[in-house]
Amino acid sequence: MDLSYQRRLAAEILGVGESKIKFDESAIDRIEGAVTKDEIRRLIKDGVIYVEPVKSNSRGRWREFHEERKSGRHRGQGKRKGSVGARAKPREMWISRIRKIRRFLKWLRDNGVIDKRTYRMLYRKAKGGAFDSLSSLKRYMRDQNILPQSYR
Repeated sequence: MDLSYQRRLAAEILGVGESKIKFDESAIDRIEGAVTKDEIRRLIKDGVIYVEPVKSNSRGRWREFHEERKSGRHRGQGKRKGSVGARAKPREMWISRIRKIRRFLKWLRDNGVIDKRTYRMLYRKAKGGAFDSLSSLKRYMRDQNILPQSYR
C-alpha cells in the first residue's frame, strides 16, 4: 500500500520533513482511508500519525573528558598546539598578575605592615615589571627586610 500522499499531507500539517512522519502499524487501514487534511489532522490528534522524536548526540563522553581536563589531565606537552602566548594572552596574564600584586600591597598598607612611602615605592616597581609574580615581590621584600617575619 502506498501511503506517500498521507505522509506528505501529515508532513505539511506538522511542519516537518516527510522522513520524520511515522504511522501506527495497527491502524494502517484508517490511515489509508484518510485523503483530506481534516482526516489527517484527526489521525494526528488520535496519535495514529506522529512525528519521530528528535535524536541528538550524547554529551556524556564530552562531559567526562572536560571534567578530566578541569582536574589537570590531558594537558601535557603532547596536547599543546601554539605558543604559551597563544594559549594565554600575555596582556591578560599581566593584568591578573599586577592585580594580585596590587591587592597584596594595599592589604599590607591598610593593615599597617608597610608605610605609605614603602607602598608607593613597591607599587611603582610593580608597575615597571620588576616582579614576575606575587612570590617574587615577597622574596624582594624579604631580602630588603621590608616584610616582617610573620608575613613571609
